[in-house]
Amino acid sequence: MASEKILELKKQQVAEVTDWFKGSIAGVVVDYKGINVEDDTKLRKELREANVRYVVLKNTILRRAAEEAELSELNDVFKGTTAVAFSEDDYTAAARILGKYAKDVDSFSIKGGFMDGAVVDLATVEKLATLPTREVLLSMLCNVLNAPIAKLARAIQAVADKGEAPAEEAPAEEAPAQEAPAEEAKAEEAPAEETPAE
Repeated sequence: MASEKILELKKQQVAEVTDWFKGSIAGVVVDYKGINVEDDTKLRKELREANVRYVVLKNTILRRAAEEAELSELNDVFKGTTAVAFSEDDYTAAARILGKYAKDVDSFSIKGGFMDGAVVDLATVEKLATLPTREVLLSMLCNVLNAPIAKLARAIQAVADKGEAPAEEAPAEEAPAQEAPAEEAKAEEAPAEETPAE
């Protein structure tokens, strides 16, 4: 009777972990040996804040769940002290956080991982660990997209500023003196008529 209850609990646990494997876009498997309680508490807090589920389970449970989730290639890494980090919405969070701890603690190491329903090698997990956060990546993308627009705006502003500069006024040309009509000129030149002497 007791063994049936235990078996039922294990089946439920396998089903739950299978759902975590299937519902995650990325995950990392680690050997957590050598991490002290204080560091483990900090690690779990950081993972929780990044919306990453971090669990320590028996390797037999993990193997069965991985097989159910069609990730049986992970079975080779389910040996020794094993923890798995599941991320439902960020490809890099688990790898980045756990990768940092793996650098700081010699005995803490990454064993493998999965992404989009497929097992990935250790090199891929290490590359994911070096990527910046999602927010930083989005910020970088926005900067790349805004750069041409900003450059265009500066060019338009420069043209507008150049067009607003006061134009130098050309000196006013003196109008040539108007010549008097020919008849008036002749009248001025003609001598006054002399009156005959009496």
